Order: sequence, then C-alpha cells, then structure tokens
Amino acid sequence: MRTCHHCGGEVVLAAALQRTDSCGRCFSDLKVCLNCRFYDASAPNQCREPEVDPVVDKHKANFCEFFEYRESPGAGRAGSRVAGSDQDRARAAFDSLFKK
Repeated sequence: MRTCHHCGGEVVLAAALQRTDSCGRCFSDLKVCLNCRFYDASAPNQCREPEVDPVVDKHKANFCEFFEYRESPGAGRAGSRVAGSDQDRARAAFDSLFKK
C-alpha cells in the first residue's frame, strides 16, 4: 500500500507517478524524498542510493531518477488514515521490551 508522507492517506495511482502528482486528500506533492523507498534520515544526503544528487527540500517534488514509491504494509490502517504515529509505534515497541 502506498501512503502520503504528510497525511498518511492511501495513494492510488491510475498510471505511473508523475512529478506534478499530489495527494488527493491533503494536496501534498507525492514525488518527494519522504515517499521514496531509498529515503533514510541517517544516511549521507538522507538517501541510501549512492549515486543520487543531493536534494535540499525533502518535502517538495523533485526530478530524482532513482525515485521508487515506498510501499507500506496494509495492516494497522483505519480508513485512509495511519492507525498510529511513528512516536506511538516506537512507544509501543519500547513498552513491549519491558512487559512482565
């Protein structure tokens, strides 16, 4: 399942993703680093693709030729909204470590 980096809504594309495509729910750009499977905040230039040119604004549409939409698991979704934030999932994982 593809989701929007901004609102968490499900993204359904009839054709290949274009640079100008936006989320039908919040109108955020879709071809952005934050939606790419290579995006990694801890990697150099925040990208795991070694040949990529640096992108300054990770929230804006770009011309990256290595872009591949990040697929998210469909489980844990409620409607078109993400069922929990990253912080909630991290807290749940932390709490499960110390469960009695």
